[in-house]
Amino acid sequence: MNFIDKITDTISDHQQMIKRILTNHELVKEIEHGVSVIAESLCNGGTIFAFGNGGSAADAQHIVSELVGRYFLERNGLRAIALSTDGSTMTSLANDFGYDEIFSRQLDALGHPGDVALAISTSGQSPNIIKGIETAKAKGMQVIGFTGQNGRSMASLCDATILIPSQETPRIQEGHVLVYHIICGLVEQAVCLWKEN
Repeated sequence: MNFIDKITDTISDHQQMIKRILTNHELVKEIEHGVSVIAESLCNGGTIFAFGNGGSAADAQHIVSELVGRYFLERNGLRAIALSTDGSTMTSLANDFGYDEIFSRQLDALGHPGDVALAISTSGQSPNIIKGIETAKAKGMQVIGFTGQNGRSMASLCDATILIPSQETPRIQEGHVLVYHIICGLVEQAVCLWKEN
């Protein structure tokens, strides 16, 4: 079987999705707004809470590793927690309260006004992500949503939304990686500049 055509088609689809991001001025402004929200929270002692299911859980952990560790600059770690990493807590919450509560209960316990929730759902329709967003808002947190083209109802709940212009999960996830790398790099610069002044 020859996979060459499928490989080149997939790369072409990826390129088209990136071009749609690049020419979407509203999305670029949402990215900028997300950077400002996260940097302001971190500079004021806030914590970033990232959460998602499946591949989006992996993305949440990736974002947190860039903030707690480093992206490019040598600096102190930034306050960030991925809510999908504590298996004991997640399974106890799922068992005792239901899977829809696994993020909202953690945010209720740990979140404070001025913190930021990064809610990641390629579909924008995951019940546990929506409940997490609602709890974060009730706690006085700002919410940045990462979703895809069909996630407009989720977007309406968020303070800023990274809505990737695609309906295909792999392309949406690829767009999310690009955007959160941009965000991590700019947040790192902003926080380091703030600490110098």
